[in-house]
Amino acid sequence: MNKKILYWIVWMLGLGAALLVISVFSLCAGSVGMPIKKIISLILEGKSSAEYSILLDIRLPRIILGFAIGGALSLAGVILQGMFRNPLVEPYTLGISGGAALGVCLNIVLRLHRFWGVLTLPLFGFLGAIVVISLIYFLNIRKGILKMQGLLLTGVMLSFISSSIIMLLMAVSRTEDLQGIIFWIMGSLEEPNWLLIKVAVIVSVLGLIVSYFFSLSLNALSLGEEEARHLGVNTEKAKRLLFILASVLTGLSVSVCGVIGFVGLIVPHFVRSFVGSDNRILLGSSFLAGACFLILCDTLARTIIAPLELPVGVITGILGGSVFVYVLAKKTVS
Repeated sequence: MNKKILYWIVWMLGLGAALLVISVFSLCAGSVGMPIKKIISLILEGKSSAEYSILLDIRLPRIILGFAIGGALSLAGVILQGMFRNPLVEPYTLGISGGAALGVCLNIVLRLHRFWGVLTLPLFGFLGAIVVISLIYFLNIRKGILKMQGLLLTGVMLSFISSSIIMLLMAVSRTEDLQGIIFWIMGSLEEPNWLLIKVAVIVSVLGLIVSYFFSLSLNALSLGEEEARHLGVNTEKAKRLLFILASVLTGLSVSVCGVIGFVGLIVPHFVRSFVGSDNRILLGSSFLAGACFLILCDTLARTIIAPLELPVGVITGILGGSVFVYVLAKKTVS
């Protein structure tokens, strides 16, 4: 067997094992500690109790959602970095998170969720993301050609505009609404609705499967559009579909869990340094590594000042930013 393929298999198995270990650790850890034997007995017995409820109604949904959202954000980061050939591009660079956050903030300020239900929050978030995605796309499509440089600049500007409008809404909103906006913007995996969790898992896994159909196209695009065309890649079709795929993954993540930064930036960097830039291994590895990273960060957010809970976006920002600065400094020195 080819040594490279063997290395890829070992790496994927290692990430799968790490995901399993972190998930079990997350089930055990919390203000109410549970050993593995206790968890197994609770699941086998299936009796309703406080510990059983904590395990299956609070911790397990967060782990599953962390798997879906961490994987989706990392996958979107790999796709966008490959498209733009820029390692500093992340899912939130294009302003999609700003649009989603603005949609949720409008819902909170207008108090629509009180009349139409809590599910309208992620719905408005996704609609806000769709509006921004559409604006970016149609402002940068010229004669069937998607302008990549304009795409990036337009996304950054729309992100600033969305952030400014959000700050305006925060300035004029009521105190109780302001608290809800701030908590949502900082990100959280506390989502009790199983329908949303199932949708997140299905979309993220389907996104991973679909991305593999474009793995070779992404490899070619990393060489430049001209070289990719010479290799027989329909660059415009690939760019459009990859942009839509990354946007849907990001929009879903932000609308369900809020703004969770650095996952789509630092995870692809970290994984790329181990497995290389071949998207045939990078896509799947980043998905698993992103799931591991977000579940671990959420566990820390739940336990570091238990029984109080920190927003998971705070932990990902601190850990991700610190690791990123360390890696950058190390590369500069070497």
